[in-house]
Order: sequence, then structure tokens, then C-alpha cells
Amino acid sequence: MSKPIALQLDERATSTMQYATIFVCFLMNILDGMDVLVISYCAPAIAKSWAVGPEALGVVFSAGLAGMALGALLLAPYADKIGRKKMILISAFLMGTSIFLTGYTETVPQLIFLRFISGLGIGSMLASTASLTAEYTPNKSKDFWVSFVIAGYPVGAVLAGYLAASVVPSSGWQMMFKLAGLASFITIPLIFIFLSESIEYYVRRQPKHALVKVNRLLTKLKIPEISTLPEKPAKSLGIPVNQLLSKKYKRSTIQLWVALFFAFGCLYFLVSWIPKLATNAGLSMELAIYSGTVFNVGAFFGIVIQGYISSKMGLKKTIALFLGITAVLMAMFSVFVGSDFILIVFGLLGFTLQGGFVGLYAVAARMYPTEFRTTGLGWAIGAGRLGGVLGPALGGVLVGMGLSMSANFMIFAVPALLAGVVTYFISSKEIS
Repeated sequence: MSKPIALQLDERATSTMQYATIFVCFLMNILDGMDVLVISYCAPAIAKSWAVGPEALGVVFSAGLAGMALGALLLAPYADKIGRKKMILISAFLMGTSIFLTGYTETVPQLIFLRFISGLGIGSMLASTASLTAEYTPNKSKDFWVSFVIAGYPVGAVLAGYLAASVVPSSGWQMMFKLAGLASFITIPLIFIFLSESIEYYVRRQPKHALVKVNRLLTKLKIPEISTLPEKPAKSLGIPVNQLLSKKYKRSTIQLWVALFFAFGCLYFLVSWIPKLATNAGLSMELAIYSGTVFNVGAFFGIVIQGYISSKMGLKKTIALFLGITAVLMAMFSVFVGSDFILIVFGLLGFTLQGGFVGLYAVAARMYPTEFRTTGLGWAIGAGRLGGVLGPALGGVLVGMGLSMSANFMIFAVPALLAGVVTYFISSKEIS
């Protein structure tokens, strides 16, 4: 092998095969966003038709979050053993089956079980698609493409909102779940046909017929074929969770986890409480719901633009800048309460917070080698989700105490700032 394949990818124009991989990964994250938010949009209709209280729905929401955390922590690492494409297929099947069957549930326990299963698929999907994208994109534009793929998530959230607004009143909440499940099933043939397994995975893991599979992919990329694979490591890493805390990666891993913990906490506080806090601030119910949509639209553009700026200015500096601006906007929120600009501020918060937050996935994709890249991403997401659980819970306590919208935003400006500062000082040499 005269030159490393990754270096040859850097020297060539992005191929149709690479774009197809990026597109399928982007599409899968759109479905991720739809499947996460579909329960939120259907919750009022479920509560009305089943006559269940908020406590029961809270358990349903928690089951989904628990599934996502365990999917990232326990299921995603198997992508480093069996391959990214296989794990994406497994995740799509779990999501499609569980979401579709949710449309036939008749009891809360059934709903809790299926939300947990769908969470497993959702949690492993994000880490697997980010890893595969990182392995098929040139080094100079890797941060942009990883961020772009994950930008599918808020797109899915917005689409789910518009679809639910049309489907639920006319056809019932069950139909919404059936349609969302069918959407996941439809993508399975697309994954089979258009998604390519990682070349780096074949080279490092060397499964059966690896050389033939590598050369088939190299031909599509217009890269010269190779005659032999490099020597395989003597000892398999298995599911290499322990590598994340080895001497080389321990410090940067802990820094990444801390940054994601704070970023997740701030993000999930806003996602969970924006409509409620907006109505407390005097907005109509319609505008309060619309504020969540504006937040997600801002998120899409923020994620994509963050990816572009990172490729020019450096990843850590860009994330720190985005999260620092988030903290300033939240600390100054009282200035905008009651003004016509409040919806614009929600959009800006989506832009800066989600842009910075998703940049941390690109950090993980760069920080860890192929052998345990998906494991690193999965565990980073899992560690961050602890903040995602605590953020809304703390927000609920603060709202219950009667604190104003401005006071809540002032308090949650702190974790946004801390996430930015910790990211700036991540010690990995792989990240600029």
C-alpha cells in the first residue's frame, strides 16, 4: 500500500459513492429526529384518548431517553466489531419495528416498552452514522460533513411537527406512529444499496474476504487497488470501552464527557421547557409551540455553518465561540422578554447552542481511531445524556419554584459557558 487510503481520499475530489454515503447517513438522522419527537407531538392526544396523567407520560418519555442512553453506551460500540453498515441496518430495523408497532398499543406499559426499544435504535444510529461519515470524508472537510449529517436531526424534528399537525387531528395519533415507522422501513433498502462499509474498518478488522471488499470500494473511489492488507493486530480489541480511558485518551475523554454533560443539560432544558417558558413570558400558545420550530430551524443552519467555520478556524475555537455566544444570549434574555424579537432570539439560540453542541460529535469523531471510534462516540453521547436527564429535571424544579423565564435562562447560561470553556481546553492532538 504505497499511500494510506485516507491520504488518497484527501487528494481526490469527493466521489459519487462518498456523497451517497453522506446522504444516507443524513437521511437516517432525519428519521432519528422524527422518531425522538413523535412522542412529544402525540402526547396530548394519547393523554386525552387514554385518560392518563402527566406522571404516566413522564415515564414514557423517560423510557425513550433511557433506551437512547443504553443504545449509545451498549449497542453502538458493536459497530466497531461488526461494522458500521450492519449496525445502521440493525438500528433502522429496531426504530422502524418499534415505532410502527407503537401505533397498535393499547396500554401504557406497551408504550413504555416500545419507546425503550426505539430509543436503543436511535441511540446507536447517531454514533454509527457520525463514525461512517468521518471515515469517508476528506480530512479538510471532515468536520463540516459530520456536522451536516447530524443536522438531519433538527430537520426531522421540524418535519415531525408539521406532519403531526396534519395527521393527528384528522387520522389520530396511531396513524402518526405508523407513518413514522414505515418511513424507517423504507430506508432499509436504501442502506443496503447505497451505503458502503468503512474501508478503514475492513483494513483494521479484516473480516472474511476483506481484501476483495476493500478493492471493490477502492475501484468505486478511483483509487488503485492493493495486493495485500497490512498485518492485522495480534490481539482483537473486542468491544474496546477500556481504550477510552487508557493513558493516551483518558484526559481528553473525560474533558469531552464533561463538555457534553453541560451542553446536553442546557440543550435539553431549552428543548423541554421553551414552549412552557414562552407562554409564561406572555406568548400565545400558538406562538409558544412555534418557538420550538424556530429553535430547530436555527439549529439546522447553526450546525451546518459551524461545520464550515470549523474547517477554516479550527474545531475547538469554533465550538467555544458558539457556546460562549449562547451563554451571552441566555444571560441577556431579560432584555428581549416581551419584545417582538423573542422568536428571533429562540432561533439564534438554536443556531449557536445546537451548532456548538453538534461540534462535540465531530470532536469525538476526530479524537478516536477507527478501532474504537463508534465506541468513543457512543460513550460520549451516553455520558452527555446524563446531563440531558438532569437539565429538564432541574428546570422543572426552578419553574415550580416560580422563577421567571429570565432567571431560568440566566442559570442555564452557566453550563453553556462551561461546556465552551472545557471544549477549548480538550487536550487531544487530533483536534485543532
